[in-house]
Amino acid sequence: MALRRILHYPEPVLKKISIPVETIDDELRTLARDMAETMYDAPGVGLAAPQVGVSRRLIVMDCAPSDAPPELIIAVNPEIIAREGEICEEEGCLSVPEYNANVSRSAKITARYLNLEGETVVREAEGLLSVAFQHEIDHLDGILFVDRLSPLKRGIFKKKYMKLMAQQESR
Repeated sequence: MALRRILHYPEPVLKKISIPVETIDDELRTLARDMAETMYDAPGVGLAAPQVGVSRRLIVMDCAPSDAPPELIIAVNPEIIAREGEICEEEGCLSVPEYNANVSRSAKITARYLNLEGETVVREAEGLLSVAFQHEIDHLDGILFVDRLSPLKRGIFKKKYMKLMAQQESR
């Protein structure tokens, strides 16, 4: 296993729609393990393949409380097949460091995906897990959480973020 570099906004691959996984092979399993290790190291609760520069439909997540055992989810070609309700929660992103914002999402979702054995999994999720599924699947569709902000808030974000990144580069 190896840590992978997490790409940051405005990296172009983050805006591309990822291609579906055709074959679950050792290369994909290695990518999934590397992504999980990278996510835990960051630390974060989710990571999508485009965030490590791979335009494939693969996500890893672990929304277990910090005092509980890990509950790693590896989802190949995930999709949301049902949505219910609405919540507005503060989100952050490993590809948009040091910036958080409130984002409206579905309160409860049903996701369908393949596990690394090629088996179809259908899973209901609510709360943080629901938000994480939606956030990570957005990455596969070339959407960052800041794209879900109002035009005014998105404009403010871009100005603040570019200023922050410029300050970090000058250090």
